[in-house]
Amino acid sequence: MTAVQLRSAAAVLAVLLSFSPVLSAQGQQDAEDILVRNVTLIDPTGQGDDRLVNILVRAGKLEVITEDKISSDEAAQVVDAGGGFILGKLEVGSPPNFMILSADPRERFEVLLDTRTYADFAMHDGRVVRNRLPRVLGKEPEQEPVKTGWLAYTPPPLAVPLNYRDTSKWNRFETKYVSGIFLSALFLDRINWLSQDAASVGQVGDLADFEGGEIRGFRVGFAGTLNWFEKPWIYTIFGASNAFDKGFDEEDLDSFTLFDWRLDIPFFRNSVMSIGKQKEPISGERVQSMVFNHMQERTAVADAMLPSRNVGIVWNGSSPERYSSWAFGVFNDWFDADQDFDESATQYAARLTWAPLRSADESNLLHLGLGYRYSNAKEGFQYRTEPEFNQAPLYVDTGFGTATGMLPADDLQTWNAELSWRRGPWWVASEYTRTDVDNPALGNPSFDGYWLAAAWILTGEMRAYNPKSGTFGGVPVSRTVYQNGKGAWELSARWSTIDLDDGPVRGGEMDIASLGLTWWATPFLGVNANYRYIWNVLDGVEGTSSALNMRLMLMLE
Repeated sequence: MTAVQLRSAAAVLAVLLSFSPVLSAQGQQDAEDILVRNVTLIDPTGQGDDRLVNILVRAGKLEVITEDKISSDEAAQVVDAGGGFILGKLEVGSPPNFMILSADPRERFEVLLDTRTYADFAMHDGRVVRNRLPRVLGKEPEQEPVKTGWLAYTPPPLAVPLNYRDTSKWNRFETKYVSGIFLSALFLDRINWLSQDAASVGQVGDLADFEGGEIRGFRVGFAGTLNWFEKPWIYTIFGASNAFDKGFDEEDLDSFTLFDWRLDIPFFRNSVMSIGKQKEPISGERVQSMVFNHMQERTAVADAMLPSRNVGIVWNGSSPERYSSWAFGVFNDWFDADQDFDESATQYAARLTWAPLRSADESNLLHLGLGYRYSNAKEGFQYRTEPEFNQAPLYVDTGFGTATGMLPADDLQTWNAELSWRRGPWWVASEYTRTDVDNPALGNPSFDGYWLAAAWILTGEMRAYNPKSGTFGGVPVSRTVYQNGKGAWELSARWSTIDLDDGPVRGGEMDIASLGLTWWATPFLGVNANYRYIWNVLDGVEGTSSALNMRLMLMLE
């Protein structure tokens, strides 16, 4: 049975559930709490990516579908589907309409035509109209922890998105040769500067000029596959205002730019060649999405010393069974910057990651990473950044006191080290970055910085770890507000420092203490608050300031 036939069959089932005399003869029961275990959720694309899930219906409404275990205490009645195949309408928060069939309808179409024989369970508008599944009695025996594809640490379970590979959604398309999905995100900020001493005013000016709201980010784009190859190629095209692409092209604040345009081509031995404008492979904080970060903004050292995007080629691969990954890239943005190639600096970047210690269910995991970046510095260098707030002036800058801001160098070498430990809802992470400048006239200065952070998901979820890229995912939402849940709450703290003073270069020093609280009502709607206290030293004088920034995050589902 094709994917199209399967979707058509599901529509037919909705009619059968409403009018079938076979099922109606069973008599409807009052809405109740029921837990159905071991149900096969069919892949609608026909590619065989089926999932064995558990379904909880409470008071006649679908509460959750999950690959994780659900306790028997969650429902008055527990039944075992034994791997039966589910078809129908499943929408979290609404009364479900579905059947569980004892045979695979993709292999035998007559299964759909003979519900008297093959339908072991059916619900109509949240009420059971047929149930021939065996009940689960008593307490289930304790089981060894099993890794699932969704990595919830403990119940409440992490919901399976019902729209995975759903080509019927308006923002997704699929043809024989090309498939894709339209994505967008909107971040709205409101900052209040709470304190500033006289020394800070003398260093950076009156911070009251930077108070107010702004659109921190608005990004739109497409991602999808080119299917005319044996192994599909992946394309990514995303755009935004340069004002929202912090750390890259920040002089051109008002224009709209394509900040990601990339083609990922399968290479030999499961490696991938990525060509286009993309992130350089250095620093886990830089590589993973800012949306997944434990704070609103990346650290000062990452923003100052590591670019947001660059144009080049990255070759990367991994050994998922050993939980290790590697990546190497060559970059030169002459094309994007509208320069001659010989005038533009060339960079080489590499990153290695490994998770040497991990428990059987991955709830306890230690991550290590090393990165290196070389630049021939043809355009010179300038390291500068704000105090981890977007609405703020520059606090540190190697270009202070220079005419153009840029300083010459023969080459630049940057080193990065990562260390992270995740145990269930707890996550402790840190990075150290150092850049050595080859310029004897300046005394070959070195600049460095580090950060240390801790985060705790109060609602018990666990960030996923991707061994293919050596990165941590965002905060999963076990039960959204639409499922009568609390969403996901995360409390975080971070200390970061950067030192841009060495020899005749007096870029300044900065230490920042941050506290953050994030609430994800759903995976696509979140609110967070970040408080920072900032110590800034310029020419031996220390200034202090503090601020609170609120952010609303909206993502297209």
